[in-house]
Amino acid sequence: MNETLITLPFRDRLTEQEKTFCEQNAFVQHYKEGAYILGECESGCRGMLHILSGEIRAFIISEEGREITLFRLGAGENCVLSASCALAQITFETQIEVVVDAEILIIPASAYAKLMESNIYVRCFTYELAAERFSAVMWVMQQIIFYGFDKRLADFLLAEYRRTGSPAIRMTQEAIAQSVNSAREVVARMLRQFASDGLIESRRGEILLRDIAGLERIK
Repeated sequence: MNETLITLPFRDRLTEQEKTFCEQNAFVQHYKEGAYILGECESGCRGMLHILSGEIRAFIISEEGREITLFRLGAGENCVLSASCALAQITFETQIEVVVDAEILIIPASAYAKLMESNIYVRCFTYELAAERFSAVMWVMQQIIFYGFDKRLADFLLAEYRRTGSPAIRMTQEAIAQSVNSAREVVARMLRQFASDGLIESRRGEILLRDIAGLERIK
């Protein structure tokens, strides 16, 4: 546990008493792909999540049952939207799903609330991170409302290319649809159009980007 706590972004700002408090309350949880950290039957007060490995997806569900992906987080990143009872400003229900087998350090919401109360650095970190995540949410909403689907899909493929450093995007059409907040059938049609234009090549389980510059020119 001590080794995993070292990776907390605010650990150096904790007092010795607060470090001991974290050691006594935090724990590491392993999750398989497809598991829910927060779901319809889960409490919104899971706690502060520090991702040690793997990847998670935060999303909301509309009244019509449509999933809207808010953001994805990987190793070294943190999530405080899962500690809603420690942050009164969080007033909407967020669900969190594991998309790649994950190991996560969790500080329970009640313990995290005490850290926020006693340590101004933890409090500032929390509100800055919450603001950053809400900014990502607003970007998603802007994409949905103001941009055509061809641009949204092109932007997503380019973002994955930059994130992984590989032109081979190893994701299913269903996973891409979740990420760009659309239906799989719509993604499939647009991918066929991109392939017809020579921008990509669809393969089983992956998409190969053939024309990066061409994707960047899509407006």
